[in-house]
Formats: sequence, structure tokens, C-alpha cells
Amino acid sequence: MVKKSMKRIIFLLLLTILSKLVFSQVKVDIIISTDIYKSYYSKFLKEPLYVSYKLYKGGGNCSRGEFHFKNDLNSVETATSKDYKASGFDEGHLANAEDFAYDCKKEEETFRFYNCVPQTPNLNRGIWKHWESLIRNESQNDSLLIVCGSIFSNKIIGNNVYVPDYCWKIVKSLSTKKIIYCMLFTNKIDDNVEKDVSLDQLKSLLGYQLIFQ
Repeated sequence: MVKKSMKRIIFLLLLTILSKLVFSQVKVDIIISTDIYKSYYSKFLKEPLYVSYKLYKGGGNCSRGEFHFKNDLNSVETATSKDYKASGFDEGHLANAEDFAYDCKKEEETFRFYNCVPQTPNLNRGIWKHWESLIRNESQNDSLLIVCGSIFSNKIIGNNVYVPDYCWKIVKSLSTKKIIYCMLFTNKIDDNVEKDVSLDQLKSLLGYQLIFQ
């Protein structure tokens, strides 16, 4: 009981500190709609604040080996591959590529910088990937709404591309209308931790409006 209480106190302190890190001026400037996901994009950050998409029976056999992140919109300035070069951060998908591997065109469409944030290799290739696989397995039996996003402070790479201190993920069952997962992940080089949070807790930390139905 003592350990659980201490963990609860530490986590509440984390939430308090986190809420002070958020930029109050950050907002969704444009909603970029593709065939498979919506990106709620911040021009200030050169990053999506979050991305939403629906998934049912995700996965497939398409190879991602020839795909690379790009920006195909002349009207929106995004990060570039040069910003990530030698930064120590991965180009981290929000709408997951493998979720759409049943259709190579759709999988390629996830490789956009408006569907990407800087993630540490430890996060991107570790617990974030683990949860992507777990959620994709969930989609074999249920239709899901998946919303993934980030919480930023003042860390940047390249040409003023902002790096999230935290990433988050919400998964809602479209059959039961209930939230299955709501999680917060630290985006650190040396250590990554996941925490279950309530939707209200998450919304209070974001510093921007979350459109979630």
C-alpha cells in the first residue's frame, strides 16, 4: 500500500510539473485530412499536436522498406529529414504504418511529416511499438478509434522543430463507445515510462483543445 501511495504521489507531481511545461500559445492551426487519418497540425511547432484514425483488422504484408517521410503539401511548412539528421531522434509515426499494411498505398500515406514527431529510439522502437502491436491485435476483433498526440515544452531540433516531452495515446471501442486505453509516455533518451491516465487528466495537461468523440 505504501509503495502504491508513493507512486500515486510521484505521478501527481509529474502531472503538476507537466502542466507547467505546456505552451499556452499552441493551438491547432489546420486540420489535414487524408484517406486514412486526420492530422491536427500546429504551424508554430511544425508538428501535429495529434492525429486520429479508425482501425479495423489492421496489419498486412506490404513492405515499408522503400517509404520515406515527406511533405506533399505546399501550403504547410513541416519538419524535413534534414531536421532529424544527427538529432538522435527517430521520425516517429502517430498513425502507425503497419496498421495499414494491408494496402501499400495507404501504408505509404502514413509517411508524412504531418503524421510524425521526434521520438527517442527508446520510445519509438520500444514501448510505443509494443502498444502499436497490441492495439493492432485488438483491432482484429473490434473497430477502434485511435488518437495519438504529444505534449511539448521548449526543446527543438533542426530548424525550430519542436520535440515532445511526452506522447499520449487514446483508444476507444467504436462498438461499445468506451475508452479502452488512455496512456501517457515519457519521451526520454535514457528511460521511457508509460502511465495510465484518465481522459480528464490528459485533457487538463494538453494546453490545446482535443476534439475527441
